[in-house]
Amino acid sequence: MAETNGATRQKMEFQAEVQQLLHLVVHSLYSNKEIFLRELVSNASDACDKLRFEVAQHPELFEGDGELKIWIDYDRDARTVTIRDNGIGMSREEAVAHLGTIAKSGTREFLQRLGAEGQADARLIGQFGVGFYSAFIVADRVTVRSRRAGLPASAGVLWECAMTGDAAGTFEVTEIERPERGTEVVLHLREGEDEFLSGVRLRELIRKYSDHILWPILMRKERWDEGRGELVKEEEWEQVNRASALWARPKQEIAEEEYVEFYKHVAHDFEAPLSWVHAKVEGRHEYTMLLYLPQRAPFDLFERTPRHGLKLYVRRVFVLEDAERLLPRYLRFVRGVVDAADLPLNVSREMLQDSREIEAIRAGVTKRVLGLLEQLAKNEPEKYARFWREFGRVLKEGIIEDPANRERIAALLRFASTHSDSPEETVSLDDYLGRMKPGQERIYYLTAESFAAARHSPHLEAFRKKGVEVLLLTDRIDEWWVAYLPEYKGKPLASVAKGEMDAALLSEEEKKAREEADERLKPLLERLQAALGERVKAVRVSSRLTEAPACLVVEEHEPGMQLARLLRELGQDAPAHKPILELNPTHPVIAKLQAAPDEDFAEWALLLYEEALLAEGGKLEDPAAFVQRMNRLLLTA
Repeated sequence: MAETNGATRQKMEFQAEVQQLLHLVVHSLYSNKEIFLRELVSNASDACDKLRFEVAQHPELFEGDGELKIWIDYDRDARTVTIRDNGIGMSREEAVAHLGTIAKSGTREFLQRLGAEGQADARLIGQFGVGFYSAFIVADRVTVRSRRAGLPASAGVLWECAMTGDAAGTFEVTEIERPERGTEVVLHLREGEDEFLSGVRLRELIRKYSDHILWPILMRKERWDEGRGELVKEEEWEQVNRASALWARPKQEIAEEEYVEFYKHVAHDFEAPLSWVHAKVEGRHEYTMLLYLPQRAPFDLFERTPRHGLKLYVRRVFVLEDAERLLPRYLRFVRGVVDAADLPLNVSREMLQDSREIEAIRAGVTKRVLGLLEQLAKNEPEKYARFWREFGRVLKEGIIEDPANRERIAALLRFASTHSDSPEETVSLDDYLGRMKPGQERIYYLTAESFAAARHSPHLEAFRKKGVEVLLLTDRIDEWWVAYLPEYKGKPLASVAKGEMDAALLSEEEKKAREEADERLKPLLERLQAALGERVKAVRVSSRLTEAPACLVVEEHEPGMQLARLLRELGQDAPAHKPILELNPTHPVIAKLQAAPDEDFAEWALLLYEEALLAEGGKLEDPAAFVQRMNRLLLTA
């Protein structure tokens, strides 16, 4: 707070993030100015929705006026555009909180992305829930008058902000008398924005962006004045939108453009959706759903407490803004509405979220979304590839969270693999099954921190030589979900960095050579085991190496070394399993190691272990000692 003027007027400073946001809005986001009207009308619609919900338990909040509406007007002389509603309104505290701060996590990342991408990423404004600030794209001063439903007329609030002069970066809040509930937003337009001082232009934008809004949007009638040669406003108001629930209309009567504009309203997105599904379910539970897949992931998709969910209506009455229980968490990117016919209106949100009816709707919504993804994957692979790039990491969470749909979700996963040796994730599990070698019974995969680390891993050498495809998994969540998918269509998943090399992939000659190497190198294996001590569980001859001298593996049913590292990074206790050191019996380094003098053997053994650890993606306990050891042994050699 900067200063206090009198008893009721206060001049306050914006939160630092809001100042930065306003600067970007004013100086960068000019690619699509007209969206300010859609954002402000959407806010007014939300205010009406919220009041309609609250009066279910507190009918007195209607204050004798139950007809919820939105009014839009302009004043050519004053150069203002006004958006007014008789919805829930704001108290003084709410006006300060909602209009002066951004109370969401991920603020810094949002602003960085907005600043970096500028005009191309103006869509983030709506997604972030700060669509109000889009007013400053066309206005250099904004005045807001509001009163929350249920408060006395003396509890009105006046909020004012100018983006010019000494007052820039601050706003004033004043207590005022306001008999009517709801909110009025007055935009004082900048020079050069006269196009919005036109009833024809404003009507065009309302029909383009807000025709589907449930509440009537009213403007003054206009008639042509021959003497003045212009349209003049009359006192009578007329409705300029259809004000019908889009989802309740028959699909064949809805144009694609209407679906797209409704998505932009409900998702606060500036782009068209990737795809959508509109369906009505009848039977034990009756409900209608209109579900959308966005083209891009919102910036806060991986925040710990993101606000994502569907809008819930009951017989077209708004009930809940972010109904998380209508979707499993791994589908939190889906936007849209669900309108139920048999839910009660007069229950608390907590009871509603935990009801059996909601669980049934959740199962139906999940089924429809997965069906939509399956259709995209089958019929529109380019669209699905885009979806996967944006939301693939989230969909993988479903393997863990949704056992009932695990196999369906698994079929939707996409991977990089040794088949293409490309980081592009285009390979499905069904693609993999179709390329399996005769006699191959497992789906092989390798987890690593990056595609480069996976691609060059020594664990792949024998598989590459035999032409056996290996899936390359490099997302952090991969270590977790593979533990929940032991098999796919009867084929077990197996890590190439665990256990012994699959005997089914070895020829009789290779098995015999392995037995001979075991016998021949037995003394060396024992010496290495003694030299490395507690660092390793065992030392053995490898069947998976063809080029590298050694590698580290773990037992087949133990957590992988990558998972252990991730757990430690998260501050959790990692399993205390020791790795197994495997040797390539044909590598020259192993022959040199056999001939190493006793005084240098322990050093060579430790160096071999540390090189295998680095190749596997691990970290050295003492990097400086490793460098000194390598230099010393190089000089000796």
